[in-house]
Amino acid sequence: MSPAAVVRGIGAWVPPRVVTNEELAAELDTSDEWIRSRTGIARRHIADPGTATSDLAVEAGGRALKSASVDAADCVIVATTTPDRICPATAPLVASRLGLGTAAAFDVGAVCTGFLYALAAGAGLVTAGTARSVLVLGADTFSSILDPRDRSTRAVFGDGAGGVVLSAGDAGEPGALGHFDLASDGTGSGLITVPSGGSRDPIRAASVGRADPYFRMEGKAVFRNAVERMAASSLRVAKDRGWSVAGIDLLVAHQANLRIMHAVADQMRLPRERCAVNVDRVGNTAAASIPLALVDAVEDGTLLPGHQVVLTAFGGGLTWGSCALRWPDLVPG
Repeated sequence: MSPAAVVRGIGAWVPPRVVTNEELAAELDTSDEWIRSRTGIARRHIADPGTATSDLAVEAGGRALKSASVDAADCVIVATTTPDRICPATAPLVASRLGLGTAAAFDVGAVCTGFLYALAAGAGLVTAGTARSVLVLGADTFSSILDPRDRSTRAVFGDGAGGVVLSAGDAGEPGALGHFDLASDGTGSGLITVPSGGSRDPIRAASVGRADPYFRMEGKAVFRNAVERMAASSLRVAKDRGWSVAGIDLLVAHQANLRIMHAVADQMRLPRERCAVNVDRVGNTAAASIPLALVDAVEDGTLLPGHQVVLTAFGGGLTWGSCALRWPDLVPG
């Protein structure tokens, strides 16, 4: 067998505070019916003031390490759009707090596609022999960058973290990662963005009144691109793996909203019931979305050992990607 990176453990965590649609409706021009009909979301978890992305990542990372029955990793990769600070990266702090010593650590920024990009990077490090084991995390405290007056984003996003532990194995064994499809289109960079705060539009004392530090999204254009890109990418990795659409047991798509996921399944001609869904309970958790959905699917019996699984996501950049694997027999930490 050829060498491959294999999923050995998985874990996830969401902050305990739950915000329902009714609570949002009490302070915004919205309603439970409006939110559910457009997104399929009933509630989301929101971090308390003072809780940072690293806090969520440490909780999820500890659970993933426990699931893998290990207490060490050579490398930590954190996919996030909401790092603790612009500088330095969040991953070294996470590695330190997990007791991983001087493990290599870096962040990946691909917004909601971030976990898949980080997963590909981690798999590359393992198969190249650069790292024996890699902790790959997706973590976001998206509530920290939402406009408190914008119902369209506050209704959608929640906070959370999730991740997996990778180590070397054989391409034919369950959990082996392969057939990644990753892509981007920078001409659409303005469709999903935080306009101010970077080097293009830094926030300085003289410009505070004009700055826009909040997350913005062009919903209709994003919807169309997300459906087209995730469906095509998912079909490519399934084909590369030698699977028919009928052979896909579970599609674990980025939990953007229920309408997008159903549209992706429809375009693939995949029955909707083969889509993993937890967006109704946690909202769109950005880079944490896929590992959170995987954990929930394992725990509720939707995802079983031996299932042929396609992971797919779409995010700002624009970025998108997919990966195919046969699910291993493991218990979330």
